[in-house]
Amino acid sequence: MNIEKWIIAHFSPTGGTKKIADAIAAGFHIPVAELDLTEADSAISLGKNDALMAVLPVYAGRVPQVSLERLAALKGNGQKAVAVVVYGNREYEDALLETRDALEANGFRVVAAAAFIAEHSIVRSIAAGRPDPEDEALCRQFAAEVMAKSDYAPPVQVPGNIPYKELKPAVFHPAANENCVKCGTCARQCPMGTIPLDAPSLTNNDLCINCMRCVQVCPVSSRALPDAFLNVVTQMLNENAAGYKNPTVFL
Repeated sequence: MNIEKWIIAHFSPTGGTKKIADAIAAGFHIPVAELDLTEADSAISLGKNDALMAVLPVYAGRVPQVSLERLAALKGNGQKAVAVVVYGNREYEDALLETRDALEANGFRVVAAAAFIAEHSIVRSIAAGRPDPEDEALCRQFAAEVMAKSDYAPPVQVPGNIPYKELKPAVFHPAANENCVKCGTCARQCPMGTIPLDAPSLTNNDLCINCMRCVQVCPVSSRALPDAFLNVVTQMLNENAAGYKNPTVFL
């Protein structure tokens, strides 16, 4: 493909999605520029011979709507794009189709797509250690196959349903316990701005998307989901997301 640079746009609150993005980017062997969609004011310019790879996490079979809203700031003019979703070993359902459709609506021509696996952001024992070395090798192979495609390759077809899976509002969200030292780390790093900097033990549940960044970055481990809810999710995932799933690519 005649591409001078890749723009790698990712939404990765807990780091798993970024690991996949980095592994694929390493296989392109041409310059890349990174766009962190967890930052509300992130921006980047797209050159005439640049291509876009969007790498988004899967939450309950869909991608976070905020990631699509921020991705919409990038406008294509028939330029090539790749859609990648990263899921926690259960299912990616309509997420890949949703991402492809969003890129096409933004004016890009989606020539490849993939669904990779990373450690589950809520129950870390699910897909623990992923992406592993085999995943990373497949990421690089996917990148090489994308680069080898013809400039005239037709738009890629991916699985999914229209209308997309209905999103149900989450009932439970991470909350701080009495160990909170009010350092504000969670508030400064929350992609949604749901935690007040002047009262970081609180959470605006209407905005929270359960991305788990606040849980991961808390220096005293004071933030967590309610135990009862976490137990139910853990049991469900142990029943439905066990075993080793392989990435799927569409070229």
